Amino acid sequence: MNKVKQVLVLLVLIFNFELKAESMEKATFGAGCFWCVEAIFEQINGVTSVKSGYMGGDDSKANYRDVCAGNSGHAEVIQIEFDTNQISFKQLLEVLFSVHDPTTLNRQGNDVGSQYRSAIFYHNNTQKEDALSIIDQLNKAKIWSRSIVTEVVEAKRFYDAEAYHQDYYSSNTDQPYCNIVITPKLEKFKKVFSNLVK
Repeated sequence: MNKVKQVLVLLVLIFNFELKAESMEKATFGAGCFWCVEAIFEQINGVTSVKSGYMGGDDSKANYRDVCAGNSGHAEVIQIEFDTNQISFKQLLEVLFSVHDPTTLNRQGNDVGSQYRSAIFYHNNTQKEDALSIIDQLNKAKIWSRSIVTEVVEAKRFYDAEAYHQDYYSSNTDQPYCNIVITPKLEKFKKVFSNLVK
């Protein structure tokens, strides 16, 4: 291969890498138990990774014991990496607001405490504006009988949850909580958002 071809190949590789890097973004959501939310967002086309973790509290107590006890101020969250060429942040928000109740303060179903709060931790101003705009639209549309209490706050340090929490549903599908709580949510999501499923 002559030098001109080598340079062209190298430029194509660099250009494609830069395009891919620029199209990748992060989103961080709290919507109750992270096992449920992780299982759903892992199914979405364009989502390249989903991690369960903690955000929004005392950095010295970012572990499951303290978070679960409500002692750290963190929320159970998922952090998503997604390709904006395949799915938009607004579409992810549509899914988020469809798979949990954003009107219950510090609670999702039987999971009670600030660690289960509804939250959008934005990574840039566009995400913040999109989140606030969609919340405003949903409140005006009166989808729920109560107002949305989802907090919209800047993303801070993300702490990975312990290894046994990662991919929890896919590793524990026979566990009662998974059968009773997660499987029905996942099936509903797949019906409603069939166009987004991998």
